[in-house]
Amino acid sequence: MSASASALAHYPVMTCEQESAEILCHVGFSDGTKAVGKPVKLYDYDETLLVSKKADKYSQVRFQQPEGEFYIQFDSGHEFPVEVDYGEL
Repeated sequence: MSASASALAHYPVMTCEQESAEILCHVGFSDGTKAVGKPVKLYDYDETLLVSKKADKYSQVRFQQPEGEFYIQFDSGHEFPVEVDYGEL
């Protein structure tokens, strides 16, 4: 008996939190694996890319909080990207 591909799929996950003037995001996959070296991007509401960084060896990314409204996106290349809006911090 073989498992279907969708049963084996691991989706991207991201949590972000406010730390003073910085935002710390943890990225990875639903199976608990890290996303070391994967890009995490910060956009304004006009969809202008403000900053793009790669997850470090701890699967983390830090951003300076920008002025105005923004969102953070983790697109692992699998399934759909994960987004965190500034209002969720």
